[in-house]
Amino acid sequence: MTDTITLTRPDDWHLHLRDGAMLDAVTPDTAADFGRALIMPNLVPPVVTGADAAAYRDRIMAAIPAGADFTPMMTLYLTEGTDPGDLVAAAKSGLITAVKLYPAGATTNSASGVRDIDKVMPVLEAMAEADVPLCVHGEVTDPEIDIFDREAVFIDRVLDPLRTRLPQLRVVMEHVTTSDGVEYVKGGGDSIAATLTTHHLFINRNHILAGGIRPHYYCLPVAKRESHRRALLTAATSGDASFFLGTDSAPHLDQAKLAPCGCAGIYTAPNTLACLAQIFEAEGALDRLNGFVAVHGAAFYGVPVNGGTVTLRRETDAQPVPEARATPEGALTVFDPMVPIHWTVVG
Repeated sequence: MTDTITLTRPDDWHLHLRDGAMLDAVTPDTAADFGRALIMPNLVPPVVTGADAAAYRDRIMAAIPAGADFTPMMTLYLTEGTDPGDLVAAAKSGLITAVKLYPAGATTNSASGVRDIDKVMPVLEAMAEADVPLCVHGEVTDPEIDIFDREAVFIDRVLDPLRTRLPQLRVVMEHVTTSDGVEYVKGGGDSIAATLTTHHLFINRNHILAGGIRPHYYCLPVAKRESHRRALLTAATSGDASFFLGTDSAPHLDQAKLAPCGCAGIYTAPNTLACLAQIFEAEGALDRLNGFVAVHGAAFYGVPVNGGTVTLRRETDAQPVPEARATPEGALTVFDPMVPIHWTVVG
């Protein structure tokens, strides 16, 4: 049995850092283990222009601990009023790496998102021409569509027609949660990839609802049946370069998670690497973990892998779940995978 594993310093291709006091509280957790992260733009107000992205990047840089080897990679929030010229200029300058499409109302702070895909086609056409990747929250928001079916319906109604219209547009289907999404990406060619989260590799919908409601496992897209979780895990551990890590680590204060209308999001940044080492080992795929966390995403985005390494050690005893993070506004609970985790980052 392997006792240590050394990884190329990983990337997180889908991360929420928030802003203000929360930004200051959570940035050190990601900066400790990751070389880069693609930062989601769903602030209030959202990050919609190059100037917004530059200002937000400056705030993130100020929150990175001294000496940390971490680079935030910025995104813009696609709206029906997005200026294609500003977007392309921001991409060509290296300020942004991608653009995020949120269907209006799909998740946290998505009210400014897209309601009619036709209204953003000029922007998407400019992105395709400039080779700017589109990151997609892949769910419809129609109230008549069951929440567990919204990813599959999005593929049929929105994503596949869009890719047919713009086959040269590179797309990342974010935080895939279904076997439908996995199969679509596997059959989609070189212009599509998918991020998989840490928590969706561990939890199914029973973790949220069986034996009582557990708000700390509520996220969007919501966790699905066990058969879908298994499909995600098979994809993650397969070595298929179409799939790579995007944690969707999404901090919310406990008081917001436990409110009558609780927030969607799970905070996984502090223990993601340990959790992934555990589940990849259980699947007999520890040798494929480096590709998933450090190689596949960099290849899709066309950037070199990070310099440096991260080493994990397998301990005899299961390791405790990291303590809740303290912020000026209250506590922030860290993801509990509900299985023993023996791995820990040691350097």
